[in-house]
Amino acid sequence: MKSVIDFLNILLPFAYTATFSIYFYDFMKGGKKLTNSKRLFLFLTLILHSIYLVIRIIAFNHPPITNVFEIFTVLAFSVSFAYFILELLTDIRNTGPFIIIISIIFQAISSLFIEDLVEVKEILRSNLLGSHVFSALIGYAGITISAVYGLLYLILYKEIKLNKFGIVFNQLPSLEVLETLSFYSAVIGFFMLTIAIVVGVIWLPTAFPDFSYADPKLIGTSIVWILYGLGIASKLFGNWRGRKVILFSIIGYILAILSTLLSNFLAQSFHSFY
Repeated sequence: MKSVIDFLNILLPFAYTATFSIYFYDFMKGGKKLTNSKRLFLFLTLILHSIYLVIRIIAFNHPPITNVFEIFTVLAFSVSFAYFILELLTDIRNTGPFIIIISIIFQAISSLFIEDLVEVKEILRSNLLGSHVFSALIGYAGITISAVYGLLYLILYKEIKLNKFGIVFNQLPSLEVLETLSFYSAVIGFFMLTIAIVVGVIWLPTAFPDFSYADPKLIGTSIVWILYGLGIASKLFGNWRGRKVILFSIIGYILAILSTLLSNFLAQSFHSFY
């Protein structure tokens, strides 16, 4: 089983790169011949990645959350999985290269430096902890994709203002569609962060003797959750439109990253258990 894990670990960056190449080629050529092929490649890559994650869980008897490079491979999966769901919901397939390249970066780093740990703290073997972390990672993947669509919106907006009608104008969806994609991604992120917070608030106090509701990561995640909840509510009920929604998404993402960095490196947290 170890040899299978090592093989898949090497194969995954190439699988994501091949998927990215097909999406990028189709984007540059503007053709329709690869429309179905690229989605199939992404689906097969996600299946391959799922098998890899499941085999790691079985072989090492713990969810892949015991070190930062295991988390990186879950992040790579989460970003492409969230995008795949979004593509299925909207049937818009031209934006794939801008998302999948994120998975390539995370998976390449993971494949180079990942450690196969057998002896870990008992708490790290908990499937509930794995569900909590996995939900949070998909949540952050969703808001990451939302920010990417926000940047694409601003790029296209600038191109239109400058009367540049090149490949970006021809291949990207309209401003309205990019706004919708950014919003849907934020909703996916908000929903998964909700699951992560619920699991955390219910289960973590029983698992960690030093648990505190004043934990920096819990506070940071809750602030991000409230922020995106307010943004989604403003879009649905406050008639927010256009650049206001996009700028809110990008600023929210920047604050989410800053919150994560501060809680990880500048504050003591019971989350720091590996």
